Amino acid sequence: MTLAPYACQPEDSRGRLYPETMSTFRSPFQRDRDRIIHSSAFRRLKHKTQVFVEHEGDYYRTRLTHTIEVAQVARTIAGHLGLNTDLAEAVALAHDLGHPPFGHTGEDALAELMAPYGGFDHNAQAIRIVTKLERHYADFDGLNLTWETLEGIAKHNGPVIGPHASGSHSVGDPALLPYALAEFNAAYDLELHTQASAEAQVAAVADDVAYNHHDLHDGLRAGLFTEADLMELPVTAPAFEEVDRLYPDLDPMRRRHEALRRVFGAMVEDVIAVAQTRLQAAQPQSAAEIRAMPGTIIRFSKPLYQNLKAIKSFLFTRMYRAPSVVEERQRVTAMINDLFPLFLNDPGLLPDEWHPDVARAKDQTDLARIVLDYVAGMTDRFAIQEHQRLFGES
Repeated sequence: MTLAPYACQPEDSRGRLYPETMSTFRSPFQRDRDRIIHSSAFRRLKHKTQVFVEHEGDYYRTRLTHTIEVAQVARTIAGHLGLNTDLAEAVALAHDLGHPPFGHTGEDALAELMAPYGGFDHNAQAIRIVTKLERHYADFDGLNLTWETLEGIAKHNGPVIGPHASGSHSVGDPALLPYALAEFNAAYDLELHTQASAEAQVAAVADDVAYNHHDLHDGLRAGLFTEADLMELPVTAPAFEEVDRLYPDLDPMRRRHEALRRVFGAMVEDVIAVAQTRLQAAQPQSAAEIRAMPGTIIRFSKPLYQNLKAIKSFLFTRMYRAPSVVEERQRVTAMINDLFPLFLNDPGLLPDEWHPDVARAKDQTDLARIVLDYVAGMTDRFAIQEHQRLFGES
């Protein structure tokens, strides 16, 4: 397929931190995608959750199923826009590698515990994983991904520093960068002040599409709200009305699926239409021009964005802060708050393979970062088992 001029061209890649011979059969971005899929961190996503703790039921999305859904959406959007689908997919597959156990609750707990030691952010931790913690290759630590994939992981949500810093992971001032990102960026400049490539922007919006869709699914299945509640919201109400008009006697589960697939489709179609319009108006002639723009070029339309804000507000109240979820948040926060200081105060409790790292620690900050790497890498299930083993509590 011929790529658009503003796509990231494989032959123009800025390369890897450690130079490698080009593959005969795969482009640089295809190799990145494959290395991510075969990484240990990717496999662990199977037992990490978004909102619900993994053992509560097999029907809820895990980080792995979410990641696969994001990658599918990213390939679809990128393909329609003439972008590099392999790069978009690679960024999508890696975007959640840095998440700790227990979803955003675990991230909040670790961010507070790590505040004295350089902070914690899951995008920054993903960079640390793919550049240091994956230790399988003879010639280097990490996966030695291309500059473009690393850039996409670090700033797919928008510039992290500088005047155009935006998104939930931006800090503005370089001095406030999470240590994991600051350390690597000092060795291999990811230009954190610029926009990401269009492919990385696609991965970011695909993430929004996927979680808006599946959180509605999972919340309904968990009984936190009903289809009748969704008939009061924008986007979802028209979707259910159309299904009822076309299939008046559809059974409830099929009705739910048919309606939510229309919500999914509406989001994807909106992103593609808006991007096509904006790209036609801007006429960018290179990926560099995309990065130099003051704002993102891949985004929802303003009307749909406002409607999705209403849905997110509903989900925040009825799902993310539902009493049963809040109770679970408190329980798993307590687990993290038990495990992290225990290992920090007695690093001998860490598995044997971590002891060489502990021996090289120069101070308490170094040690805290090693403990963080261990705890953040845990799956939900393993964190629960370790807490029970070490504290004797169910």
